[in-house]
Amino acid sequence: QVHLVESGGGSVQAGDSLRLSCAASGRIFSTYAIGWFRQAPGKEREFIACNSWIVSATYVADSVKGRFTISRDNAKNTVSLQMNSLKPEDTAVYYCAAAPATSRLRNRDAEYWGQGTRVTVSS
Repeated sequence: QVHLVESGGGSVQAGDSLRLSCAASGRIFSTYAIGWFRQAPGKEREFIACNSWIVSATYVADSVKGRFTISRDNAKNTVSLQMNSLKPEDTAVYYCAAAPATSRLRNRDAEYWGQGTRVTVSS
């Protein structure tokens, strides 16, 4: 079992930055791919980024590439999402997720989900 807890959300102005963190419990953390998704009101959940330490792979969605960066600290069992140059369209609930492989996350087929943290970007 893996428990994921997100933190770091909030309300900011366009152009600001936020750093989200995902704290994971469970011995399998280092072997799992960890990623971030978001869901805006009335929209489907969207893949943002994921990382696999085992295969040294990182994927970032085109919609946020160049502005968002995913990083991982296995020693602390945390995965972070650094979000820069935020836009109003980045407003959403952001979820941390885990799966045995990055391909599953990229297909929105996570095995574990956090409860989400809300990000609101005002113009």
